[in-house]
Amino acid sequence: MKLPIYMDNHATTPVDPRVVQTMLPYLNENFGNPASRHHQYGWQAEEAVEDGRAVIARVINAEPREIYFTSGATESNNLAIKGVAESYRRTGDHIITCVTEHKAVLDVCGQLEKRGFRVTYVPVDEYGLVDPREIGAAITDKTILVSVMTANNEIGTIHSIESVGKLCHEKRVLFHTDATQAVGKIPVDVGSMNIDLMSFSAHKMYGPKGVGALYVRRRNPRVRLTPQIDGGGHENGLRSGTMNVPGVVGFGKALEISADGMEEESRSLAQLRNRLQELLFNELDEIYVNGHPEFRLPHNLHVSFIGVEADALMMEMKDVAVSSGSACTTASPEPSHVLRALGLGDDRVHSSIRFGLGRFTKEEEVEYVAERVIEAVRRLRSLSPGRTSKKSRSRTGRTPVPID
Repeated sequence: MKLPIYMDNHATTPVDPRVVQTMLPYLNENFGNPASRHHQYGWQAEEAVEDGRAVIARVINAEPREIYFTSGATESNNLAIKGVAESYRRTGDHIITCVTEHKAVLDVCGQLEKRGFRVTYVPVDEYGLVDPREIGAAITDKTILVSVMTANNEIGTIHSIESVGKLCHEKRVLFHTDATQAVGKIPVDVGSMNIDLMSFSAHKMYGPKGVGALYVRRRNPRVRLTPQIDGGGHENGLRSGTMNVPGVVGFGKALEISADGMEEESRSLAQLRNRLQELLFNELDEIYVNGHPEFRLPHNLHVSFIGVEADALMMEMKDVAVSSGSACTTASPEPSHVLRALGLGDDRVHSSIRFGLGRFTKEEEVEYVAERVIEAVRRLRSLSPGRTSKKSRSRTGRTPVPID
């Protein structure tokens, strides 16, 4: 077993060796620019990009021409939300989103508010689940877009996207979802889920960093976007810039592998996650799982260890790579906005750790991580004045319903 053990697969995933092998020829031999339309190097590159586009479209039940490549999900979110806002401003100025969205959505909405747009932030319940009825109640005749993520990047809660999408279509409001944590992990179908725009990224599904995609519906309704990057007219004028050919090739291969093995991999990850949860709950008291006990990503476990600061816990076990929240917000001194939205107190918010298991996580690694966490929590609690051992206290932590 190699140390340190990686359990931060929500932040990023290692590139699958099969993906690397697929990408290599486009880093040296077939290095052409797909925009070079007058020689074989350019033709080869363009063909590779279109092959990748076709694979991605097939997996999410879209048309290849509805897939636009970007540098990642953050850019895709910006293009989707700002693109709609600017294109439909004469129609309305109201946007609806959820309080637990990723900063790549919330910060974009904040910028639009400064430009005169109105944004409604719909709350969630104690499990981080948004109620589609509250979204419906917030829609007005000036609403142009609803943006709700498919699965939360911190607590793993999976929203009822199909219900939200159906509601938006009935009210003729465009629906965008940040599906960065979901695509490649759980089934996502833009047709049956009534999704008009969807952002996702390769590096969350064992593909390379620096390449993402935005799905943009072309029919019923046809979505219009104002480009956010000008120059060259690439991607049908929607996203200019030289194409990351190796990245696109890797993206397509990564999603193809993930889709082909999704059911088996999800089952395996859920079993490992449940084993980790069981080991922790058997040995520690005053621990709580955050997020929904049933509608949850199979590889996610988000736990609060009462009486232990998350930063201290991570420092205590440097041979285990975990996180206290989103990789995009860990530099912020502010507590997680997601956990605050659940209504959790400081004792839960400041003691929370996110475990993100992955394709290459082994059972012996789960056993080791559990041992290290238990050891570290006990040691840190022993240093806190007024705390006693488990044997002399009753257990108050809630054991959630296991997920198969």
